[in-house]
Amino acid sequence: MPKYVIERDIPDAGKLTAEQLKGISQTSCGVLRKMGSEIQWVNSFVTNDKIYCIYIAPDEEMIREHAKQGGFPANSISKVATIIDPTTSE
Repeated sequence: MPKYVIERDIPDAGKLTAEQLKGISQTSCGVLRKMGSEIQWVNSFVTNDKIYCIYIAPDEEMIREHAKQGGFPANSISKVATIIDPTTSE
């Protein structure tokens, strides 16, 4: 199943409190439960003004539908071509 990186422009994302992040996560998980097992949230990285999310889904449209239902921006969605890490150098 394809993996995607979603870039979400959220001003001051890095200043969100633990409670706010918990609320966002709960909303996301609620939408995912309604959408079924074809889409999975792997993890997210919060920076100053963006949140980068890793999802597994059959297509980009399902990612967009999750964002729409959750009320989240999905400013950029990129399908991962391959994954490398330090062991790639060996």
